[in-house]
This record gives sequence, C-alpha cells and structure tokens, in this order.
Amino acid sequence: MGTDTVRTQAAGEAAERRREQRGWYFYDWACSVYSTSVLTVFLGPYLTSVAESAADGDGYVHPLGIPVRAGSFFAYSVSLSVIVAVLVMPLVGAAADRTGRKKPLLAAAAYTGAAATTGMFLLDGDRYLLGGALLVVANAAQSVAMMLYNSYLPQIAPPGERDAVSSRGWAFGYAAGSLVLVANLVLYLAHDSFGLSETTAVRICLASAGLWWGAFTLVPLRRLRDRRSPARGTTVPGRRQLAATVRDMRRHPLTLAFLLAYLVYNDGIQTVISQASVYGSEELGLGQSTLIGAVLLVQVLAVVGALTLGRLARTYGAKRTILGSLVAWTVTIGAGYFLPAGAPVWFFVLAAGIGLVLGGSQALSRSLFSHLVPPGKEAEYFSAYEMSDRGMSWLGPLLFGITYQLTGSYRDAIVSLVAFFVIGFLLLAWVPVRRAIGAAGNPVPDRI
Repeated sequence: MGTDTVRTQAAGEAAERRREQRGWYFYDWACSVYSTSVLTVFLGPYLTSVAESAADGDGYVHPLGIPVRAGSFFAYSVSLSVIVAVLVMPLVGAAADRTGRKKPLLAAAAYTGAAATTGMFLLDGDRYLLGGALLVVANAAQSVAMMLYNSYLPQIAPPGERDAVSSRGWAFGYAAGSLVLVANLVLYLAHDSFGLSETTAVRICLASAGLWWGAFTLVPLRRLRDRRSPARGTTVPGRRQLAATVRDMRRHPLTLAFLLAYLVYNDGIQTVISQASVYGSEELGLGQSTLIGAVLLVQVLAVVGALTLGRLARTYGAKRTILGSLVAWTVTIGAGYFLPAGAPVWFFVLAAGIGLVLGGSQALSRSLFSHLVPPGKEAEYFSAYEMSDRGMSWLGPLLFGITYQLTGSYRDAIVSLVAFFVIGFLLLAWVPVRRAIGAAGNPVPDRI
C-alpha cells in the first residue's frame, strides 16, 4: 500500500510538472512573434526608412544633437536598449530570487513590452525618435521577461529533461513566429485589397505582434507556480545589485567562463537576427516580401533544427553539439559576404543555413547554462545570461553600426560578425562543463 501511494504521488507530480512545462512553452509562443515579426523583419527596414525621411542632406539624423547616419540608427537603438536592460535585470532577478514571486514580475515586464510594441502603430512619417524610444522600451522589457522565463527551467525540469524541454520551448516559439509571419505576408502583399497603404500594413503587423504577445502571456501566468526561494541573506541596495551579482559569480569562475563564451557567440547570433533584414534590403536590394519569405523559412527550419540538435545532444552532449553549431554559423555568415545583389535564391540558401542551427544553438545554450547556476539564484544568474539574448546584445549591433558608418558597406558590417563565432567557439571549448556543474552544487548528468 505504501508503494502504491508513493507511485501515485510520483505520477501526480510528473503530471503537474508536464502541465507546468506546457504552460512554460506558451511564453515562447507569445513573445517570439515580437522577435520575429518586429525585430527581425519589419522594424529594421521600416525604422531605417523613417530615419532616412528625417535625415539631412548628408544622410544624418541628430537625436539629442548627435550626428548619426540614418542607416545606423536602428543598430544604435538596439545597443541602447541593452544599457537599460543591464541596469534593470539584476535588480529584478535578485528580487525574484529573494521573494520567489516571479509571476508578477514576469507579467509586468511582458505587458510593458507588449504595450510598447502595440504603440508602434503610431510610428509614421519622420517619427524616428518615437520608433527608437519604443524599440528601447520593448527590447528592455523583453529581456527582463525572458530572464524570468528562462529562470523557471531549473525548477520545472529535472537535469535529464532540460535539453528536451528547452528545445521544445524554442520550437514552440519558432512555430508561432512562422504562423504569424504567414499572416503578415498575406496582409503585406495584399494590402491594396484590404484598402491599406504599404506603410499602414507594416504598422499593423508591428502592432499585432504586441497584441499577440499580451494575449498568450495569460497562459503561462495561469500555469506557472511561484516557489519560495531559500533565504538569501541581507538585501543589497538596488544601485549595488549588479556589482553584487558579478561578485557572487566570481565565486563560480567556471560558470562565469561559460557565460563569457555564450555572451560572445550569442552577440553574433543576435546581431544576425536583428540586422539580416537590413542587410537584405539595403545591400542586396531585396523586397520586403522576399525578406518575409526568407525569415519564414528560417522559422520553419528552426523548429526542425531545435528538435534535431536536441536529439543530437542526447548522443554527443550539449557542449559538443553547440560547438558544431558554431562551426556552421561561421561558414554560413562568411558565405553571406559573397551573396550577389538582387538574387533572392542565394539569400534563401543563406536563410536555410541559419535556420538549421539557430534554434538548437540557443536552446542547448540555455539548458546547459541552467546546470551551472547555483540553486536559489536562478533569476539573478539568468539576468546576466539574458543580457546577450534575443537581440539584446550591445557589442554586435554596435560593431555592425560602426563598421557601416566607417565603410558605408553592409557587406563589411555582416562579415565582421564572424569574429564572434570564432572567439566564442574557442572560449566554450576551454570550459570543463562537468567540473563547472559540480562546482555550482548541482548533480552532473550522465551526458553533458
């Protein structure tokens, strides 16, 4: 009888865990539309065109009196957003770990980002400053929300399940991005049939991503559970929280070493995501419908890639699989430099290469890092992790923008990103992840 009771209790806990995992997947379903439709497809070219309409005769705009080439304004806005995120995320992460109340903070961040994204409907004419401000708010809020979302992974999945759960989350998000991109493509291509101008159709696509984000966030907010964290000791004043987080991470140098590798190669990944549409439209002369089709191809193949790399990780381990994906990234982005202008077929080939490694490299990085986080400090450590995730990298867009500003060539800007993948590969290859997991106080999986 006792054995039956234990089995029944274990089955109930497993069912509850699966229910919570399914709710967790839905936040990726909710917010990935912002990353895909807004950050990757529409906002870069559209905000660049708005900035160009406000530019002077030399092609410069002057936010706060600072001369900025109109073609670099979007990249600089992405970089500015990470400064805001760097200041906010450690505070929110530490508060979440101390109180165990992540859901209210997740709701606040998600709905701030959704509101800013919905407000992009007002972006028209020469309102480039409004567009930049909404981008900074939405990106910073997205970063905070993703940090809280990611920090649930160690709590809802035991070590042996994390690669699979993380990969399913990414696949769920890319599936949503594909679905909404199809609707965006129909609206954009047939805007005349709907009685809409091209710019109005773009603004509707931007705003609809915010509405989608807000609506589907309700699912994880209903299913995820708050958990009381172990006592964390003395509360650190907000202005010193980032420094306190960094000091604590120095006690786990191998975790910090992995994070450094991730920050480097993910800078490259996120800059490709945020700047690829600008490269396609401005350097290769491709139309918006071609760009949407290419990103849709990326989304579809990213679902396949995330699940496939997740299975490969079960055989070869997450670290080796990530290293293989970085080699593929290096080859793919290097080849992007040689793409001929006005040739959409080769741009689709590039998109296919990106899609096959995109979801898997991100999903496995997240699950691998979750093993390296000391128990009770998930949100605080994931705040550092998230500083380079989902288009929040600052060095990559900054390098991309500066390279373009100095050379006037988007080809030079895109090929400069290869350095991030090469350096990231070397740093990750050096990290002894099994020893790092043990040093963080976590059980070491059989294959990692």
